[in-house]
Amino acid sequence: MSATDRRTPVVLVAGWAGATAATARSLLDARTVVVRHDLAEVTEGVVRRTVTTYDAHRESILELAHGCVSCTLREDLLPLLRRLGRQSRVDRIVLELDRTLEPEALCWAIENVEITGVVGQLDGPAARDVRIEAVLTCVDAAGWLVDATGDDTLADRGVLASIDDDRTVAQLVVGQVDYADALVISGSPADAWQQAKLLAILRRLAPGAPITWVPAGATPDAAALLGHVPADARRGAVFDAHGPLLRGQPSLDTDCGVTIVEFSAARPFHPGRLHEAVDVLLDGVVSARGRVWVATQPDEALWLESAGGGLRVASAGTWLAAMSPAEQAAADPARVAMAAMRWDERFGDRDTSMIALVHSADPSDIARALQWALVTDDELADEKTWQDWADPFGQWHEDPCETSESPYSESNREEQA
Repeated sequence: MSATDRRTPVVLVAGWAGATAATARSLLDARTVVVRHDLAEVTEGVVRRTVTTYDAHRESILELAHGCVSCTLREDLLPLLRRLGRQSRVDRIVLELDRTLEPEALCWAIENVEITGVVGQLDGPAARDVRIEAVLTCVDAAGWLVDATGDDTLADRGVLASIDDDRTVAQLVVGQVDYADALVISGSPADAWQQAKLLAILRRLAPGAPITWVPAGATPDAAALLGHVPADARRGAVFDAHGPLLRGQPSLDTDCGVTIVEFSAARPFHPGRLHEAVDVLLDGVVSARGRVWVATQPDEALWLESAGGGLRVASAGTWLAAMSPAEQAAADPARVAMAAMRWDERFGDRDTSMIALVHSADPSDIARALQWALVTDDELADEKTWQDWADPFGQWHEDPCETSESPYSESNREEQA
């Protein structure tokens, strides 16, 4: 932060379970405001907003704008942040997020969603008046790993952020930790081994994030924890899909069976074989992410991301090699520089780069399955046939998928034994 930055700092406190409320309230003082939007009744069309100061607690009931939770939060929260950020008596704002909210989406909205038509304010995003100081994520030591490696949806747990919310619990809790600048762990796991394993996972998922551990029901010293957030912490930044995948400096050593698997390839995947191979990312793996090159989509980079038993594949934009000169000139200079170091005369910057955070899977199974899914030497030489292949990723993809089973899945290994 610049010494001349006079914007009001905002601390986001997130968490599916754990000491979320206690952490947020521990930051309350005479010049701090705590804001919360409660989505427990969202499917009934009710959102409750509470604004808590050192000497007052006000609750308002909001109607769902357009039947959309994100619209309601943006239309209410972002203007509220701008108003609070301009008040001389407010030195800090704490956002206590509903358990179903992911901090990354709110940070993006604070930075990018323009607020217009407010009397006395210039049009612009909330970031004109506030800045993200840190994201604190709260973790329940006893249940987080089960949640992070399962395939339950929010609907399975009876908790939704909207009627059409199809996220899994794993996607939510992994995303909350992955985006954290600091972690509050409450309670205790089953034994010392589980505690060591949990820490090994969290330190690789959120490398560099300071951690405080408190007994169940205790109030953490969140102010002290904020003081340990490193200067180069994320603080609300949204990373580009074409940037480095290893954020921070996570350990690449194995600890309690936990390790990071890296995979890269300078040739594309066969779409059908990749569809089968992704099974290996859904069992014994906390999370995986990366850029994917599929032979049937020569212009489009795909973004693959998994958490627990759920996986999604979406667009990561156009490869530089498929852009016009004008588009290349407008691209992020850091991306262009990275691409230049691995530029291929035939395929340009097209490649695959993935990482997986493993907790009980065999890393060699993952590498072998992904290697098997790449085009063979004969297929690589016959590029004109690629467009004739069936492509299950044509409209992108989500798993679990009943038709997808890798030859390296547990059932097939048993059959082959």
